[in-house]
Amino acid sequence: MENKKLGILGGMGPFATSVFLDRVISNTQATKDQEHIDTIVLNHASLPDRTKAIMDQRGHEFLQSIQPDIELLEHSGVSNIAIPCNTSHYFYDDMQAMTQVNIINMVESTVKYVQTYYGKHSKVAVLATHGTMQSKIYEKELAKHGLDFCPVSSDIQNEIMGIIYAVKSDEAFQSDELSHIIHDFIAREKCSCVILACTELSCLAIDPVLRKYYVDALDILVDQSILLSGKNVKQPPVAWTEVL
Repeated sequence: MENKKLGILGGMGPFATSVFLDRVISNTQATKDQEHIDTIVLNHASLPDRTKAIMDQRGHEFLQSIQPDIELLEHSGVSNIAIPCNTSHYFYDDMQAMTQVNIINMVESTVKYVQTYYGKHSKVAVLATHGTMQSKIYEKELAKHGLDFCPVSSDIQNEIMGIIYAVKSDEAFQSDELSHIIHDFIAREKCSCVILACTELSCLAIDPVLRKYYVDALDILVDQSILLSGKNVKQPPVAWTEVL
């Protein structure tokens, strides 16, 4: 099996990037150092805020800032680039146009997995930043794969955004808040699945009882990164072979 170097374009945010790298290492089947993935991590924390770039229509500033990072990873000889930030994928086509190296599409991969695991016409809620929601990248991808998007009220959206920025700023908040939101989408809105579509949400503990009702986009990116690097995943999600 060919070993391929993985590039990680991180810093969006730094904590989420560290969680992503930890999960890549933890979920790679390996019995010694040499069986792990050769990885280059670029933690560019000072990149412009992705939500503001979308909402203020200043995407060009974000793209100008990230282009040297993508070129640096390409020159470093990576075979794939993982960007552990859902909101940045609004600019996916523009970023991919900057390089011949494959940038793993976190949004597309997640929605394909949801379709395979939960089935077409499943009702799906998405928990994400204002930027991701306004861009409708998940809503459009869900529709493309025959899945029903569940709208999120402005109150819940503001609550989610508060949680996200609390993680970014290391503020204290109710740790069970996210679990309650997921539970309500399943119980009240009759959703089949909730997508955690912000990597800050991936940093939080969630009630284990809810595990089969949500999909963490960061986990999907982790598994794709491992498999595309020529390695095996310790506990691959159901039906991964069908998804890939």
